[in-house]
Amino acid sequence: MTITPPSNALESLQSDVADLIHQLPNLKHGKWIQRALSVLVRLAGEEIDRLDWKILSASMQDMERAFQVFYPYRHVRKVTIFGSARLASDSPEYLMAVEFARRVTQLGYMVMTGAGGGIMQAGNEGAGAEKSFGLNIQLPFEQGANPFIEGDPKLIPFKYFFTRKLFFLRESDAIALFPGGFGTQDEALECLTLCQTGRYGPVPMVLIDRPGGDYWSSWDAYVRKHLVEPGLVSHDDPNLYTITDNLDVACEAINRFYRVYHSSRYVEDKFVLRLKSEISDAAVEQLNADFSDILVKGRIEKTQALPQEAVDETLDLPRLVLYFNQRDLGRLYQMISTINQMVTPPPSVAAHPELK
Repeated sequence: MTITPPSNALESLQSDVADLIHQLPNLKHGKWIQRALSVLVRLAGEEIDRLDWKILSASMQDMERAFQVFYPYRHVRKVTIFGSARLASDSPEYLMAVEFARRVTQLGYMVMTGAGGGIMQAGNEGAGAEKSFGLNIQLPFEQGANPFIEGDPKLIPFKYFFTRKLFFLRESDAIALFPGGFGTQDEALECLTLCQTGRYGPVPMVLIDRPGGDYWSSWDAYVRKHLVEPGLVSHDDPNLYTITDNLDVACEAINRFYRVYHSSRYVEDKFVLRLKSEISDAAVEQLNADFSDILVKGRIEKTQALPQEAVDETLDLPRLVLYFNQRDLGRLYQMISTINQMVTPPPSVAAHPELK
């Protein structure tokens, strides 16, 4: 049976679409709006099921809400906290997560969690609603949003896991993982996979355990024995994460990562590293001596913003450019760490690693 929208709703949509198409040539992002509309038009002409349209519609609504919520906070770095939903509020891991969230917000970062109980609740509790987000999804065996984020405008309900995960990673500038079950392991391994393949990051990833705990050290031992030793992953891949049971170390790992490094992007086949402070010629020579193995050709060189970056908000930042092999991500993380040690940023920059 065909369900026809009320005539007034359809007429309103027709008017809105006509107005949008008329304005497209003058809209800042008109090119991309046109592409999105073209996809919908093409799909409308295809034989796809009603369920397919429901998935498309609901996932777009998920993204619409998330884009609207995150946009005002796009220049503040955010730390995502993952961990078990089942840990009690008096457990050492919960208490550490509360304190960790409190500390990173004092450093200027904001916190993101899954909005549920356990470690997620601890993250929102430590950060407070003003400095945290909750990316919620309703599960049949767990409660809804925790009381520390419930009712806050930065609580975002998601229908689908895939859209929720998209925004966790799209908006996260650091990942902190506390002990947890299958969900936490999934989050840890997905983050690592995306970092290892260059589809996410570079970002700092910190695996935090209770004092004296062996949850992550046992996990790391498995990774090194069964993945690194047989060559299933690179011997440099453990550089993608830091394991600690000390919150000072955890916070410093995040702060240090953004001491000089700002962000990165590809411009065609060139990999561009944006820095907060100028790097000396001697330091660049040292980088070429130490990291030539990650280049497919050429050298690591200083540059200003490339022509393709003309509309970039980071236009004034100094840059390094290289032909990265897009394979040795662990080594790339080592190079970022080296750059952060080579350069002393001015106090005004060093005081605000959370700004982007």
